[in-house]
Amino acid sequence: MGSSARGGSGIGKVLRAPVEGRMWREFGYLLVGLPLSTLYFSLAVTGVSLGAGLLVTFLGVPVLAGVLAMCRGFGRLERARVRGLLRQDIAEPAPIRAEKGGALAGMGALLKSGSAWRHVLYSLIHFPWAVFGFCVALVFWAYGWAMLLYPLWFWVFPAYTDQPGLELFENGDHYSFYLDSPVLIAATSLVGLGFTLATPWVVRALTTVDHLLVAGLLGPSRLAHRVSELESDRGVVVDTAAADLRRIERDLHDGAQARLVALAMDLGLAKEKLTEDPRAAARMVDEAHGEVKIALQELRDLARGIHPAVLTDRGLDAALSSVASRCAVPVRVAVELPSRPAAAIEGIAYFTVSELLQNISKHAQARTASVDVWKSGERLLIQVSDDGRGGADALAGSGLAGLSERLDAVDGVLVVDSVEGTGTTVTAELPWRA
Repeated sequence: MGSSARGGSGIGKVLRAPVEGRMWREFGYLLVGLPLSTLYFSLAVTGVSLGAGLLVTFLGVPVLAGVLAMCRGFGRLERARVRGLLRQDIAEPAPIRAEKGGALAGMGALLKSGSAWRHVLYSLIHFPWAVFGFCVALVFWAYGWAMLLYPLWFWVFPAYTDQPGLELFENGDHYSFYLDSPVLIAATSLVGLGFTLATPWVVRALTTVDHLLVAGLLGPSRLAHRVSELESDRGVVVDTAAADLRRIERDLHDGAQARLVALAMDLGLAKEKLTEDPRAAARMVDEAHGEVKIALQELRDLARGIHPAVLTDRGLDAALSSVASRCAVPVRVAVELPSRPAAAIEGIAYFTVSELLQNISKHAQARTASVDVWKSGERLLIQVSDDGRGGADALAGSGLAGLSERLDAVDGVLVVDSVEGTGTTVTAELPWRA
């Protein structure tokens, strides 16, 4: 029954596509694109030719700078068209700033800007694509609707108004040809239906190429995007490191440090009572001995939270098995790795699984859980699953959101699949090498 419902939904989507707003927006984008692209092409070719010809004089420099500035204006208009009609947001390229003030510095910055020259390139190469897209989209749309609605207008032909028909000549003979029988009319309408149903997908494919051209030539360069991404990731790493330091400081101050201070005071009191009341002093020393054990355990837990020795000595398999043994539910661990990944990646993988298992212990209400770790290509994949109540959301500001940011800082990915009542599966993907 579920399969039938999905099939019906798919057929309904295909039947609705020719009249949906998205199709008309994309079709309008292609129709408007031709006159705009013709304008861009004409002005860009004229401006670049004139500027190049005038380079023998100083006048060529301001002409070329003006053409580059004009093409950047074209890019602004194209990004607005993509945003308004295709509902795709494309980031603005980096602004052009001269190192020093003055018109000459501004023109020099424009002439040295790779982004500005990409705008010129777009104005040149988009024109033939706009012609192709305009023609293909218009032909599919016009022929599709004309043939689909043929039963409503076939009567306008001369054969139905007692006028001479369409005469075709073959071997000296001529005859008139009309799609006038019910079978031919129905067949024409069916062919038109096929064209009409195919039109939205053809138009969508054409606008996808347009979107790629705009994103690739009129958006920020890959290098600038990567630099921005690395700056953001660096901020996440710095914030994460600062949060970890605050956590360690808090755990030391509130835990082991406070316990050691109390221990020193107890030992001081025991020392004073040693001669007066040896039994009380012995009892206080015994209590202090217990406090020392607790403090040592807290320090071990804290050290394990920084970087566990078992991870360094024996790798992920043993370290994850140790973490799983402390989980509130039984956990199956399967680690299949041909070798050890980079130490930094190994540490991130360990803490990722540790945090996910803590979430299972605290929130999942699960009976069992599993941890699977394997290598795929040059990526390390981790999957942690449980059969609990589900409903986990990485976008709700929970610990999963912070974990996702940490993985993103090293080009990792976190995917959460959690439906209410069906358990949770979290898949993490990390680079094999740092």
